[in-house]
Amino acid sequence: MTEQPGERKRFSRKLLTLPSDRLKPQKSQASERGHQFAVPTVPTKAAVNVEYQSVKGILHERLIDEMNDQNILAQSDDELESFVSEFVANVLDNEDWPLNGQERRRLGEDLVDETLGTGPLAVLMADPAVTDILVNRFDQVYIERFGQLEDTDVRFRDEEHLVRIIQRIAARVGRRIDTSSPMVDARLPDGSRVNATLSPITIDGPTLSIRRFGRKRLKSDELKRLGMFSPQMQQFFEIIVRERKNVLISGGTGSGKSTFLGSIAESIAHNERVITIEDAAELMLDQRHVIRMETRAPNLEGQGRISQRDLVINALRMRPDRIIVGEVRGGEALDMLQAMNTGHDGSLTTIHANSPRDAVSRLETMVMMAGMELPSKAIREQCTSALDFILHVRRFEDGTRRVERVSELVGMEQEVPQLQDIFVFERRQQAGKSTGQFKATGIIPRAIEELRGRGIDVPIQELFGNATR
Repeated sequence: MTEQPGERKRFSRKLLTLPSDRLKPQKSQASERGHQFAVPTVPTKAAVNVEYQSVKGILHERLIDEMNDQNILAQSDDELESFVSEFVANVLDNEDWPLNGQERRRLGEDLVDETLGTGPLAVLMADPAVTDILVNRFDQVYIERFGQLEDTDVRFRDEEHLVRIIQRIAARVGRRIDTSSPMVDARLPDGSRVNATLSPITIDGPTLSIRRFGRKRLKSDELKRLGMFSPQMQQFFEIIVRERKNVLISGGTGSGKSTFLGSIAESIAHNERVITIEDAAELMLDQRHVIRMETRAPNLEGQGRISQRDLVINALRMRPDRIIVGEVRGGEALDMLQAMNTGHDGSLTTIHANSPRDAVSRLETMVMMAGMELPSKAIREQCTSALDFILHVRRFEDGTRRVERVSELVGMEQEVPQLQDIFVFERRQQAGKSTGQFKATGIIPRAIEELRGRGIDVPIQELFGNATR
């Protein structure tokens, strides 16, 4: 449809008329006080009544029909938002349904969210304190906020509504999910990670999980203030990253590995060429010379997959000063270790593990996944010669996150990798809170001794207390 400048959009009259008197406004006590109709007052956009949801659903269906008729779904978000707002205005002009300005805006915002965004989840996506949105069923939505899981009053109308939102989210990032391909994992434009499944993969119906990332990255000073590590540990992290030691960050799901990785990466010099490799790009580094790489899932024919291992191999040909892998999960562990052992010092990565020693065992397993059939002893030697430190983070029951242990890899003894603790968090449970203190063990790391031997000044007493070798 061609529209002249300044011309008001023309909508089909049939699309501007509500379907029945059942959905039209009814007289209420509010009308006796001089108001013909008032949308019930609600605490949030999510907590709306059944009638409002019915009206909005009908309008949304007709809006989609109109957008298809006018072939404008490919337009920019701003143009689509303008179209939706004018459509709502026309509906209200053609119906005996007087609303005040605030109510009109809310209806318009809800329809924009339904058409372009995440529907009922929009109110949760707008809350900067929400870090995870977990839709177990169309009528069961949880969030994680400040480290704690909470039930919400957010609901989808039915399973079909939830599936439509999931498919829209997938389509906006160039992915597809349906019964032939009932799983999708992707990154939203704001950096959030989304995973969705459909029946029969999830027996009780479709699910949706969104791991959100803050508009502003938490920096090292902020994490220190929140108690994730001590000032001495912060200074230690700055030294080992700046001086190009190879670091592995371990921890469980939701422990803060990626956030912590981003914070210690602040110490990388701005004149270094850094290449980051992730399944879903979430690292936000401040350095100027950063190349961000992201894996690609196969298409519906099973072709076109680009794995983390492919990207690590490619990154080594790009003249990197440092390689940062968001999380090692498979055969790329071998290429990462070989890179660390062949001059690419200062590399950083994370791994899902329950302790520093478990991290080494899991790394060994992942190297075996590369298919090189290396003996276990050779793999362990690769690990101990490549890695300098393992920093283990943990999420406690009250939602707090701490660097629980800082360990140095110091070699092999009887074919077993040897670790020595440099810092530990001594936990005390008090009234449901995980309190405690960070303590230096008094051991001077061998890597620090090596730095001092090169003439680099390290405040031994300040960092390690009554240190011993």
